[in-house]
Amino acid sequence: MEATICLVILAIMCFFFVTELLPPTVTSIGGAVAVGLTGLVPVKAVVWGFANGNVILFASMSVVGAALFHTGLAQKIGDMIVRAAGRGERSLMAGSMAAGGTMSSVLSNTGTTASLLPVVLGICAASRISPQRQLMPLAFGCGLGGLITIVGTPPNIIASGALENAGLPGFGFFEFAWIGVPLTVAGILYMTLIGRHFLPKGNATGEGVDEDAAVEAQASANDPKKMYAAAVISAVTFLLLAAGSHLVPMYITALAAARLLIAAGCLTEKEAVDSVDWVTFFLLAGMMPVAAALETSGAGRLIAGTVAGFMGSSPSPLMVTATLFVFSCLLTQFMANTALTILLCPIGISVAGQIGADPRAVLTVIAVAASCAFATPLGTQPNRLVMGPGGYEFRDYAVVGIPLIIVCFLVSLFVIPMVWPLFP
Repeated sequence: MEATICLVILAIMCFFFVTELLPPTVTSIGGAVAVGLTGLVPVKAVVWGFANGNVILFASMSVVGAALFHTGLAQKIGDMIVRAAGRGERSLMAGSMAAGGTMSSVLSNTGTTASLLPVVLGICAASRISPQRQLMPLAFGCGLGGLITIVGTPPNIIASGALENAGLPGFGFFEFAWIGVPLTVAGILYMTLIGRHFLPKGNATGEGVDEDAAVEAQASANDPKKMYAAAVISAVTFLLLAAGSHLVPMYITALAAARLLIAAGCLTEKEAVDSVDWVTFFLLAGMMPVAAALETSGAGRLIAGTVAGFMGSSPSPLMVTATLFVFSCLLTQFMANTALTILLCPIGISVAGQIGADPRAVLTVIAVAASCAFATPLGTQPNRLVMGPGGYEFRDYAVVGIPLIIVCFLVSLFVIPMVWPLFP
């Protein structure tokens, strides 16, 4: 009975996530309240997500990234990389994707996209290159780069938290780099060699492109002292996070760094609050009780049994990777990857248990596939952010993005089972 109730709540939530008839935050919090009122989780657990370490890590790292933007340091680094690449169409594309991928590995991919938009548009205007030829690759580069670290994109944080909730060690700070770096490199090669032929032709003057909508980067202080302070504090933070420690959890390190940056004047408290993506924050916090209900009610095991049955009694590593990737990737084109990953991770752990696979490998596939939302402008914020300035239509994302998804699928099939053996 509990499993049926949970599945009904889940179906209703999926309907609203896909149709967006309600804001995603309302859907996620509504789901948390529903599983609490129906007794699927204790009432106190409804607000448990707001005190979760991974939610705090996400919010704190948003502040760290914002400090780099507010001081002008992030823009300076991005500007240097992009301008060093040259003004040719292909070289500018490679440079902007490399800059976006590098920065978004530790910063907000939305903030990175916004900060690089004016730079790319300026070079396009000076070089008479259509922005339509450059902005979508920039968004894709920022999306791929987020896969490199645990804080680069919410699905990575969620996958790590799901492991910890199951009593297993979470992912290391740079552990996702084993798949994130190859995917970013493959994405750049695809766009510069093949994908650019699928982009809209546009025109050299960028006529019809909404340039006002592109100027969404923060106003930066450009104070050398604040810039230096932000560089030192953030560098030490990233080193501590990368080193890992059983004594100091990552969220404590990130929280302390955020506080230090505010104290150093790199950004104000109001700017720190404004820097957090509160939609993602509430999605993270609200979906966690729902994920717990999936496990406690047995609904997750029912879904996992169906998935495991589809793969057979003794599936090969390639079969498992392919099935989970396709399932997750199809869904992420039409709903927020944050909500999707929170829903699928407990199911993934159940699948791993039923087929005898390593949960780390299973959750890696789910997190990576959930971030491959390149076929529509709906899946990620960078995709949405460049749609107006680039003058793109919905179909443009499908034409360019579907082959990129296939590239990511093939790279994942090769790399993930090698780095994270499914059946060790």
